[in-house]
Amino acid sequence: MLSASICTIGDEILIGQIVDTNSAAITRALGSLGIRCTRMISLPDDRAEIISLLKSELSAHDIVISTGGLGPTKDDITKDALAELSGSRKYRKDEAQEQIIYNILHSRGLEVLECNLRQALVPERCEVILNRKGTAPIMVFRFPKERFGHPATLYALPGVPFEATGALPDVLEDIRTHHTLEHITHRTLMTYGLAESALAQRIAAWEDTLPADMHLAYLPNPLTGVRLRLSVYGGTQEDAERRISGQIQALKPILGQDLYSEQDDTLEAVIGRLLREKELSLSVAESCTGGEIAHLITTVSGSSDYFLGSVTSYAVAVKEKVLGVPADTIDRFGIVSAEVAAAMAEGVRRLTGSGVSLATTGWAEGEGDGHEPGGTVWVGVAGPQGTRCRKFNYKNDRKRNIERFSASALDFLRRYIIEL
Repeated sequence: MLSASICTIGDEILIGQIVDTNSAAITRALGSLGIRCTRMISLPDDRAEIISLLKSELSAHDIVISTGGLGPTKDDITKDALAELSGSRKYRKDEAQEQIIYNILHSRGLEVLECNLRQALVPERCEVILNRKGTAPIMVFRFPKERFGHPATLYALPGVPFEATGALPDVLEDIRTHHTLEHITHRTLMTYGLAESALAQRIAAWEDTLPADMHLAYLPNPLTGVRLRLSVYGGTQEDAERRISGQIQALKPILGQDLYSEQDDTLEAVIGRLLREKELSLSVAESCTGGEIAHLITTVSGSSDYFLGSVTSYAVAVKEKVLGVPADTIDRFGIVSAEVAAAMAEGVRRLTGSGVSLATTGWAEGEGDGHEPGGTVWVGVAGPQGTRCRKFNYKNDRKRNIERFSASALDFLRRYIIEL
């Protein structure tokens, strides 16, 4: 199976000035071809270090993809380093890329400068894949077995994410042309309600029975829960999918309702499908989550089919006057309580006429109010099976608590709808 390394080049990444998004996109693209990425490295803008580390990566991998350092300014030194690495003694002009440079700059009303045209100059020992979205061409260097002990290919991509991802289809096609590929088959299961450690304990006996060539990964995320990824490297895709499906069928009864999707998914997308299936509409009343739940729901295309609207009832007066939460309920039980969450859910359902409704009230930070500590949220769901409430407590910062509150509320809603 082919192995790959991804190398991002630039001091701006190493000092945290920008976030590297290229590596994730490239890894996903390589995985679609059955190429396993075994390393990601960020390199500084230092010619000697670029050459040294790329040599090391080419010695250890079949394919190396670098991004960055190909711009028109003097601090963009990657091309010169690649020329030295490849043994190129001179540069040649790629006329097709030069024409693209003219077209792009003229379309933006910019003057074509000499530094721009220098981007069309490439080391003599490289092949060029045209960059149709930017000015720096994609350079391809093919090294024979004698150089690194095995045939190796280096693809040098621009660092601008729009350009790097735009070049990937052509890079993948070049890889298909020059390499024999094997399959990597992945299947993803989405779970919510169990921490990673608790999930691992529950499925330990099942995991112990997995074949040696089938790999399981745990990928936790506060908004989507713990993603389980089953992978088979090599073999035919049909056989791998059949075998993985068999393992999933054995796992489903163990997970029960904690499994919410058999594909890479989100809670809000699953809830949307459930609402459509049951021909139900939804409304939301939020306090501590401040509209985050409504935001998540409306990120799903077509959510207007089932989502009627929301009330962000942050102030006590809005809870009382808009949602109809009784003042004595708040006085008696506290603003963060099951009783207030239930009244909010019932109030927004009555207000909108929705089939089901969801409400949150909590303390995203601080010490709470004496009734409930900071990091506590009460979630209420109202619908055909009556009103149910549940408390969740998290010990994170304000932003992360709001995210966890929202995800927990959506999962509580999902479980309610399943039982209708």
